[in-house]
Amino acid sequence: MDSKNIQKNAMHKSAEFTFTPPPEAPVFEPTPEEFLDPLGYIAKIRPVAEKTGICKIKPPARWQPPFSLDVDKLKFVPRIQKVNELEAITRLKLLFLEKILKFWDLQGSPLKIPMIENKTLDLYCLKFWVDEEGGFENCNTPKKWRKIANAMGYSQNANAMNFLRSNYEKILLPYDIFEKSKANLLKTVKKLETKNDVKDVDTSKPLFKAISVESIIKTSSEVHTTEDGPTTACKRPKTESDDTGTETECTKSKTESEEIRRNRELRRLACYGPGPKMPGLNDEEFDITKSRKRPRYDMDPLAIYVCAICQKDNRDDLLLICNGCSDTYHTFCLKPPLNAVPDGDWRCPCCIAEEVHKPAEAFGFAQAEREYTLQQFGEMADKFKSDYFGMSGHLVPTSVAEKEFWRIISSVEEDVTVEYGADLHSMDHGSGFPTKSSLNLYPSDQEYVDSGWNLNNLPVLEGSVLKFINADISGMTVPWMYVGMCFSAFCWHNEDHWSYSINYLHWGEAKTWYGVPGSGAELLENAMKAAAPDLFKTQPDLLHQLVTIMNPNILMAAGVPIYRTDQQAGEFVVTFPRAYHAGFNQGYNFAEAVNFAPPDWLKIGRECIIHYKNLKRFCVFSHDELICKMALDGDRLDLETALETQKELVRATEEEGALRALIAKKGLKNVCRTAFELLGDDERLCEVCKTTCFLSSVSCAECKNMACLQHANTFCLCAMEKKTLNYRYDMDELHIMLQTIDLRVNSFDKWMRDAKNILLPTAPDIGRLQKLKVLVDEADDLKIPNCTLLTQLKNEYTKATENVEPIVIELDDD
Repeated sequence: MDSKNIQKNAMHKSAEFTFTPPPEAPVFEPTPEEFLDPLGYIAKIRPVAEKTGICKIKPPARWQPPFSLDVDKLKFVPRIQKVNELEAITRLKLLFLEKILKFWDLQGSPLKIPMIENKTLDLYCLKFWVDEEGGFENCNTPKKWRKIANAMGYSQNANAMNFLRSNYEKILLPYDIFEKSKANLLKTVKKLETKNDVKDVDTSKPLFKAISVESIIKTSSEVHTTEDGPTTACKRPKTESDDTGTETECTKSKTESEEIRRNRELRRLACYGPGPKMPGLNDEEFDITKSRKRPRYDMDPLAIYVCAICQKDNRDDLLLICNGCSDTYHTFCLKPPLNAVPDGDWRCPCCIAEEVHKPAEAFGFAQAEREYTLQQFGEMADKFKSDYFGMSGHLVPTSVAEKEFWRIISSVEEDVTVEYGADLHSMDHGSGFPTKSSLNLYPSDQEYVDSGWNLNNLPVLEGSVLKFINADISGMTVPWMYVGMCFSAFCWHNEDHWSYSINYLHWGEAKTWYGVPGSGAELLENAMKAAAPDLFKTQPDLLHQLVTIMNPNILMAAGVPIYRTDQQAGEFVVTFPRAYHAGFNQGYNFAEAVNFAPPDWLKIGRECIIHYKNLKRFCVFSHDELICKMALDGDRLDLETALETQKELVRATEEEGALRALIAKKGLKNVCRTAFELLGDDERLCEVCKTTCFLSSVSCAECKNMACLQHANTFCLCAMEKKTLNYRYDMDELHIMLQTIDLRVNSFDKWMRDAKNILLPTAPDIGRLQKLKVLVDEADDLKIPNCTLLTQLKNEYTKATENVEPIVIELDDD
């Protein structure tokens, strides 16, 4: 489905809410024996589970770790989530509605959104579908308005069609005209401003004219009013009475008093006349000389201004003064022109454009104003859910809460606000799992302290590559905790560096998950950008900010494969590399999560770094630094890790050699060995792609910038002699490192060949037992993973040992 059809489908879905749950993700139940090896079990289920992006794992029934946090001491400040603002299309609608309301309010005509069929008129959708039909000018037949009404989910009768047409014409058409003419109008005004700023005042055609107070009093009776009441016109019309002087002084005095009372703009002028000021008026508030865009030099503040567009002062009764910048405009010079002088405060096109098109602040979650204990948060969360559904929270079916969540998400009118205790650092608050530092441990708790499924242990297990990262990276190698309530949500995202993640729900109500396999990641990204293009136009990295969600049905209609699961207390959910996931909490609960990376992740981790470079996104750690640390510690690597490390190091060495040779040809001669690992991450960022440098970089002594070798020629224009190649290892050292890991891999190959040969039926019996023992011991030294070959070898060794007949040497006493 192309981008336009995805957007149309999203508009259809948002018009009339429906929700169909996606298919279920797979659920796995390991045996007690399988459960002993977490990484081995996850590798075993990976071929199936990675096709859905997420999966659920139910531990054996007897595995029930105690909750080790002190519930009375844990205190946290949650985030505030306005639920419907999380959804991309709903947020677009709210932002558009804010623009329209501001557009009319600034013109002195506050807008009240009309209702149709007991619902607020969806102005965003109305504009979208009218634009799809070629604009308002082309929507000139009942057939087109019937089509628009149908697309918006309204009745297709004449009343509904006329309602849509008239409200578009009344509310949105002036905005459309303003948007289309804005550039030319602002250009005209700007040109005039520039001209008047640069040049001296042209006395032949003054920008404004000075008048006396007496002339205001003389002609005040002629100030224009309308049938609807006083206007904001700042000048009186020129009439014959100015010349004939036929009015009596009594009449003029009476009219003056009445008009000064009624006309706000005249009162502004009266403030600056000689004598005492009118009571109750604030001089600063009504000082129209203070906020002028253009310098007024030393002119009389009682000057009459000409129209900023046509530069004429005719039709003074229709000349408006802007409450923002104090410039003046004819009502008929505006686009669209105003039919009448507005009653309220009025802003000019420049001020309106500035206000309406102010860049929206980056969307994020505010922190709540109060701090909670777990008990206080639980009481608030339980009360919210029971009050919302009108029944005890645990009686609400998960399917009912799920449908209601997506209904709220899709509605502009709903105003549901919840709180979420997200990203609580276990180093600050402690972990829900028992650890060696936990207080009041029972002997039976030791099993869970040491368990590989304890999320404090999983990232650094034997076979996990993250254990080679020295720093404690929050959320990646150190768990984060989450305290949820009904409708609190986590938005579409994948993990940093496209790593695996695992989430354990300690207790409480269910957590509903939605997952997209890594193979569908780009489909999801493209679908979301197509469905809400305006949102991504202003924030291209929106999906990296974890603040945007979208109805799975919209994404599924665009071809994105999505799966769901309900995680109950005591269950794990695993997400696979690059798998997007999102979800929400069914009620009060407590979860803990962390990242991990088995050896098979190394390849996709490198692909992620390339992706980050293209996006200019910061890395959490250096991938090359991780590879080198693993290679230097090759004796600790198991077979699979050594093989994957070898592949990555070969690639890195070849790429590094080619880039260094290329930059040497460019004439770079200055070199310097640099210990990049001792620098802060912000001190070794590429100026262009923001990647974290480790193997090398190029720095410039002139402009003080740094770049990776891929951008060595483009990061600055300084002379080559000012630049220096910083390197961590020279090429000889990299090749030695590669040879070391090759020896490690070759030792595995030799062991495998010897093991296969000894198990052959034709293998000689002489010395067989001794050879079997040597191979079994080598398997432990080499950290050979459990596999069919090792199992056969151990079984054969056991059998050979049992068949050996004891030889008893009896020694005679003689």
